Amino acid sequence: MVSANNMKAAYWETKGKINMIDREVPELKPGEVMIRVTSSGLCGTDLHICHGETPHATPEVTIGHEFAGYVETIHPDTKTTLTVGQLCSIDPNCPCHACTFCRNKKYHLCPYLSCIGVSVNGGMAKYVAVPASAAFAVPSTVGPELASLAEPLSCVIHAVDMGSIKSGDKVLIMGAGPIGLMTLGLCSTGGASVTVVEPSEMRRSKAIEFGASNAISPDEIKIGDPCMGDGYDVVFECVGRPETMESAINCAKAGGTVVWVGVAKPGVTVPVSPFNVYRRELTIKSTYTNPFGMERAVKILGEGKVNWNALITHTFTLDEFDKAWEVFTSGTGLKVCVRPSLE
Repeated sequence: MVSANNMKAAYWETKGKINMIDREVPELKPGEVMIRVTSSGLCGTDLHICHGETPHATPEVTIGHEFAGYVETIHPDTKTTLTVGQLCSIDPNCPCHACTFCRNKKYHLCPYLSCIGVSVNGGMAKYVAVPASAAFAVPSTVGPELASLAEPLSCVIHAVDMGSIKSGDKVLIMGAGPIGLMTLGLCSTGGASVTVVEPSEMRRSKAIEFGASNAISPDEIKIGDPCMGDGYDVVFECVGRPETMESAINCAKAGGTVVWVGVAKPGVTVPVSPFNVYRRELTIKSTYTNPFGMERAVKILGEGKVNWNALITHTFTLDEFDKAWEVFTSGTGLKVCVRPSLE
């Protein structure tokens, strides 16, 4: 059993600051399992939380919603097929299961959704108690760090589903951060021809490695007449800035689909020409979290058709969190992982 000792945790205290604090190991409740966290990834959402740009984030919450770890203990009143010692990826989104959205297979839109690492304490600590239903056992081919990519990959699965990619489609992905590269990995293995737009030369090189047919800088974008068939069948915006969201619309050919994947700041607006949307019969979609994607994500990670490990460029211990945060916010790497508990 886990002792009642305190543990270190990275938590959001004030706007613009993530601090380290000593927290008690959480008490395990019926229906829950205790996870010993082995890897917790930093995400753009953590940066939004830090700057007070996530309305549903709880102040003083332990961050970390992209994480994996071993089942340490199981409450005696928890019904689950999980076993102690199993490595699991965690779905941070916990719906109410009773509202109209939950009852109509749209649980990610639940107005009472709680999110581990956003509204309740998360995985940037050694231990975290989670509902047994949130833990997904991973294949034996998936290691502890790779398992922490399941949550962002599940979000990307939802985005690619929204894009309805077909073999032979001409796809544009704006942004080659971890989310853009994951989108690229799924689209390229699905038979699409993918161009990536990214200002960083390092990330453009990584995009080619991940299967892009072409990787260009933003000033190299050249679109002819979308109404004559120029442009792209599907455009994924994976940045979250108004200028790239507008550009994504401009790059779609007539009859095309635009999927906004990146998270913009609250209050940001994007100029859109209703006539152009009408004339080109565009479909503009957005994505929110990861409905029914976690099981698919762990399977995809286990298949290894894409070298997903290449996304993880930096790894730090929890004691080195300040260094991890510095590398993450500098944008010099891709996925930065923190190891609260070493194997």
